[in-house]
Amino acid sequence: MQAAQQSADTATAAPAVAEARSVSKRFGPTTALDNVSLAVRAGQSHALVGRNGAGKSTLVAIMTGMTPPDEGQILFGGIPAPSLSNRDAWRQNVACVYQRSTIIPALTVAENLFINRQSTGSLISWPALNRRASTLLEEYGVSIDASRAAGELDVESRQMVEIARALSMGARFIILDEPTAQLDGAASERLFSRMRTLQAGGVTFLFISHHLHEIYEVCETVTVLRDARHIATRPASELSRDELVEAMTGEARRSASVWSRPALAGEVRPILEVEDLSLTGHYIGIDLAVRPGEVVGIAGSGSSGSTALGQSLFGMRRADNGTIRIRGKAIPSGSIPDALDAGIGCVPKDRQKEGIVPLLSVGENVTMPITDRLGRFGAINMARRDRFTSNMIERLDIKTEGPQQLASALSGGNQQKIVMGRALSNDPEVLILIDPTAGVDVKSKESLLGAVDKSARDGRAVVMISDDLDDLRCCDRVVVMFRGTIAREFAAGWAEADVIGAMEGMGIERQH
Repeated sequence: MQAAQQSADTATAAPAVAEARSVSKRFGPTTALDNVSLAVRAGQSHALVGRNGAGKSTLVAIMTGMTPPDEGQILFGGIPAPSLSNRDAWRQNVACVYQRSTIIPALTVAENLFINRQSTGSLISWPALNRRASTLLEEYGVSIDASRAAGELDVESRQMVEIARALSMGARFIILDEPTAQLDGAASERLFSRMRTLQAGGVTFLFISHHLHEIYEVCETVTVLRDARHIATRPASELSRDELVEAMTGEARRSASVWSRPALAGEVRPILEVEDLSLTGHYIGIDLAVRPGEVVGIAGSGSSGSTALGQSLFGMRRADNGTIRIRGKAIPSGSIPDALDAGIGCVPKDRQKEGIVPLLSVGENVTMPITDRLGRFGAINMARRDRFTSNMIERLDIKTEGPQQLASALSGGNQQKIVMGRALSNDPEVLILIDPTAGVDVKSKESLLGAVDKSARDGRAVVMISDDLDDLRCCDRVVVMFRGTIAREFAAGWAEADVIGAMEGMGIERQH
């Protein structure tokens, strides 16, 4: 018994395979990491969790040598990390398998495994390279033809090629960033089985996932980040699911406040009806109905399919099958003009790429969908456009010098109000909002959510797609998407921990 305790103490005292000590990082005025420490012990799967913006990506960038910390240091096996310029030394210590694959599709599996290491001489022997690759894949239990084009591989196989490539460089510490985001349940289980086999062989993992139920399945230790700070590191077996969600959110289970809109009549026919809508790789079999005066929230992580669903409702993506109806009339899928004609307005996810046109004026941006109403014979009446824009500026409290000011000169929050104004300019019956308050200040958020509330009071059907709890509080009900399907629905007054737990896959059976 004493010997066993001494052995355990020795293991605990051994240097961590990878360690971040008091790491801080700032980008301009934004603090991305504030005095964060993390130690990953040999042979473990260590979970790193936190909501969007918690600092996970910045910490990974620092631990892989992609960016330097402002303060603190990284160590591998107790030894300070190499200089950032020595990429080979970093690759021998750590590798990251990202959600977005780094495999080069045009090359073969063998070429990807040994890229820039094909031969020690001046000529490459392709048969020899394929044999080396096959031996490596066999060593790690990966059944893939080494001569096959990497672009033909599925997501699961690409991940295993990336892991094998990292191990072949000498790294025994692998960071897995959202590895199951694009995998179905069976593929996820195969990944977990391979992780356990590799752990038994001395490989250590840092496992990042929004699917919290997976953490209890594969990880021994959990570290939680929140608002760029280290909150807790605990054995997974000693951390209940409610405690984990509380650590991530900073709040114990409590109910969301209910906005005081008039109660909806029970028999009012929906304005928006969605039936069996599917888009391969994003979502499947979505049924949804939204009545006039109702705000329905759709929440989910990045891999849930919620954003793609919102884009399909506004014609930015073409669904593979299913039906979208406005007041009982089916509208074509994949056409923004048809969506506008049907009475749908939209605030897209990325205001810079899909929202404002920076070199156009506030007035030109706001009135873009209604230029045909601002004059005759294709000519725009500038006075009429300025009057319309001035009313929208007042309505949404847009801080601008006036309709003629360039949109690029405004703050991010005011640019987002311009996008909201454009969505409302056509007086739509249905309003689709995709992360409508992302990246805006508190005052702008209040203005935008106030506009959402007024839209509902005016009788519009509103779909609010967001994982921000402040956004979801204005909803009459919230549906949660997980792995491309609607998994749960919550009435107004939902408990925050329940919604977040559902978004992260807590208590939800594996889909597909």
